[in-house]
Amino acid sequence: MPVDAALAETWIERWERQQERYAVEREERFTVVADVVEQIAGHRERPLVADLGSGPGSLSARVAARLPHAEVLAVDIDPLLLSLGRALRPQVARWVETLIGRPGWIDALGLDRPLDAVVSSTALHYPPPETLLGIYRDLADVMSPGAVLVNADHLVPEEPSLAELALAVERRRCQRRGEGAAEDWSQWWAAAARIPEFADLLEARARQLPPSEGDGNGLSVARHADLLLRAGFRQAGLVWQYGTSAVLVALR
Repeated sequence: MPVDAALAETWIERWERQQERYAVEREERFTVVADVVEQIAGHRERPLVADLGSGPGSLSARVAARLPHAEVLAVDIDPLLLSLGRALRPQVARWVETLIGRPGWIDALGLDRPLDAVVSSTALHYPPPETLLGIYRDLADVMSPGAVLVNADHLVPEEPSLAELALAVERRRCQRRGEGAAEDWSQWWAAAARIPEFADLLEARARQLPPSEGDGNGLSVARHADLLLRAGFRQAGLVWQYGTSAVLVALR
């Protein structure tokens, strides 16, 4: 059953607050993503943008606000998060329920033309390297010449001493802003489980989500860039970073 818009608004607001615990300078990071997409695709008549691992559409909404003439696809496997986004932001995006990297996932997008941009936030650190390489190859095949992939994620340096410093920068920033006291991921989901209107969606979520990958693939910027170049992108590198919070860009 569809989620009520008022209920969706409450839970998306809680989602936004708890996500700030994990994405350092999250709003600035989103702004950088939108900057890149506008720079590369903003001049196109009706740019097509896919948001991979969109959740309830946090990044999709910001891209759509920046490029109101764009068509945005919000892509995720989580039925509850998609339902929340669809209820609150029905005009922001076309909501697509599919698992990124699963055979046939590109077909599920229902593309009628090449993608001009692909964006993602804290989603591409989960697939194992070979799966991620396949995802990047799938995307390269359906992106227009000059299109851009923008990945906003946690990218830890490979060198242990630099990784330790980057994480220390994040901890100090969180301490200064008192963000450690906010609701966390587990608390958000535990609270959602007590909402009767979410029961069917949470049952579907339990059936559809793949087994947990733990903390993810742990790939650095260099490893991501190598996979992107192997997949057919012509350039890849950082355009913004704060601690381990980074925005990686690849040009098709």
